[in-house]
Amino acid sequence: MTLHVGIDVGGTFTDAVAVHDGRAVRGKAFSTPDVTTGILNALAVLEDRLGVANHDFYPRIERFVLGNTIVTNAVDEQKYSAVGLLTTRGFRDTLRIARSARDDERDPHKMTPPPEIVDRNRIVEVPERIDAHGNILVPLGEDDLAAAIERVVAAGAEAVAVCLLWSFRNPQHEQEIGKYLETHYPDLPYTLSSSLTPVYREYERMVTTTLDAAVKPIVARHFDELAAELAKRGLRTRVQIMQVHGGFLSAQETSKAPIAMFNSGPVGGVTGARLVGQHLGRHRVLTADMGGTSLDAAAIIDDEFRVLPRAEIGGLPTSLTAVDIETIGAGGGSLAWVDGRGVMRVGPHSAGSVPGPACYGKGGDRPAVTDAALVMGLLNPDYYLGGTVTLYEDQARDAVRRHLAEPLGLSIDVAAHGVYRLAVSQMANAVRKITVNRGHDPREFTLIGFGGACGLFAAAIAAEIGVGEVIIPRNAAVFSAYGLMHADSVLSAVQTTPWTFAEPAADLEKEFSALQARAQEWFESEGIPEDRRELYREADMKFMGQIFEVTTRLPNKSFGEQDKDLLRQRFIEDYEAEFGTGTAWTEAEVLLVNSRVKAIGRTEAQRIIDNGGGGEQHLASTRECVDPATGGRRRVDVHRGFSALGQAHGPCLLEEPDTTVYVPAGAVVELVGGGHFSIRLTAA
Repeated sequence: MTLHVGIDVGGTFTDAVAVHDGRAVRGKAFSTPDVTTGILNALAVLEDRLGVANHDFYPRIERFVLGNTIVTNAVDEQKYSAVGLLTTRGFRDTLRIARSARDDERDPHKMTPPPEIVDRNRIVEVPERIDAHGNILVPLGEDDLAAAIERVVAAGAEAVAVCLLWSFRNPQHEQEIGKYLETHYPDLPYTLSSSLTPVYREYERMVTTTLDAAVKPIVARHFDELAAELAKRGLRTRVQIMQVHGGFLSAQETSKAPIAMFNSGPVGGVTGARLVGQHLGRHRVLTADMGGTSLDAAAIIDDEFRVLPRAEIGGLPTSLTAVDIETIGAGGGSLAWVDGRGVMRVGPHSAGSVPGPACYGKGGDRPAVTDAALVMGLLNPDYYLGGTVTLYEDQARDAVRRHLAEPLGLSIDVAAHGVYRLAVSQMANAVRKITVNRGHDPREFTLIGFGGACGLFAAAIAAEIGVGEVIIPRNAAVFSAYGLMHADSVLSAVQTTPWTFAEPAADLEKEFSALQARAQEWFESEGIPEDRRELYREADMKFMGQIFEVTTRLPNKSFGEQDKDLLRQRFIEDYEAEFGTGTAWTEAEVLLVNSRVKAIGRTEAQRIIDNGGGGEQHLASTRECVDPATGGRRRVDVHRGFSALGQAHGPCLLEEPDTTVYVPAGAVVELVGGGHFSIRLTAA
């Protein structure tokens, strides 16, 4: 028996999926602060459900893909290692000056500085200078270098970020610093901006480099512990880690640039949604991934998810390429509260897995979204996670009463319904940001909702934004873990290489050839067979005088003079697709800023034939609940083992072992390819 395993570590639960012989087996466990324990507990659930002993389970794993929140949590909570920063003399305060851009707050007294990554006492200037053409104006002296590093180390740096001016044009000085650190401080992690992100814009480059160095010790501690535990249990294959750009790298490659793991779990969900959309013939898809801590939304258009060339991480602009995901703090564990104005709020704070929502009975006494759903009767307290976790309705009602109903002068039912509607409104706004705000009509899309909590909310979100169909995957509760297994290996090699159409095509081809050589080396080091290798050329381009660029794909062949007109036309088409027909400055000169080669190693994931939905017995019952649409109490049908029924009319609840789906009045739910639930909202 050969196994493919995907693991997604969330804020509340760690999800696991194993596939063998076309059959998918799912498992869940509470996430733990040390991450490793939660992963091992989820794997233990898989062992039990597969009926395989521990010593037989791990050696049979042929593919092990991991999406995790180690980096995401560190950034969100701003809990970094003590990082030091070496930069060019005169640029010590680049991180503080930032872009001097205003946010939505117009009162200067309320403006806040960007989050602090590194203490100013650990920022040390180095006397060196390279100009915009890569020429060395001020050489880097060894004595000056030694003194700067000694100052950083003396200040308590646990890792070092190196970001010198114009190092992407000439990395010599940064490389000298790297060699010095390896010789004199071999155990001190460091990141060179010229290796991590050799692109222009020194602020974004410095943010990315500093973040990467700041999380390196944290990631190393977690990975070393995880690797040791997995090896002890007999895992022979290497661990593969999902990246922010939509593909995975080996753990060894990831350790070189761990900041690329940011949002790795949600990216797995987007990948899985694209596969389901393709399988069902839905080529314009919105995703809503609602777990215990947050909701992550993304758009897939013509089977491609949007990729941002300058992703924002933790409120900071970076130079990372990332899948465009909108995240808000609205999950099953998001806490409901009353602010100083007497207004009900939901999130962004979460109860997490410990103490969790009040209904978990683990010490939490503040109401969360899950508590509200339980009070409304949408959840069965005796069948949560298939009956493996008992929910305590009395504790949920008490929390809603004390913290919401009594302070607001409402009944418990009305307060719980208010939490539900407020959460739906916030999640609908997140979906609007990746559709309406970017020129897309949500009515043209299908919403794929997944994550353990989304089944109760997906139809309500769709109704609010005008989407007519909702798909809830059969393995919705562990869907991101499923998507991780089907992602490809991806390396994105980028370099700032200013070029205009007045220059020879051979100059641009030289830059692409160098990047392509790096990609070929990566293919070899990862052992990716020739028949599964793909290379794509991309360029970040803009009209001369503009600030930001649009990414355009080039033909996959040597670039010659005859290709210039095609490249210009493709750029104009991509520009107008982004900003609207007629917006291109066709009379202006075009500047190509960054050259990029994307190397893809196509996956050989097992095809899932049986999603675990066969052989079920349909059990029908009724339950009184608060109607999510009206707020009034009504009796609804409850279906367990829906696969044996195949179709039902709302209002009703579908109780699955690891998720519950709400179907509103007027809607029809039926099974579609592979056992997924399709909810058609006639009112929409």
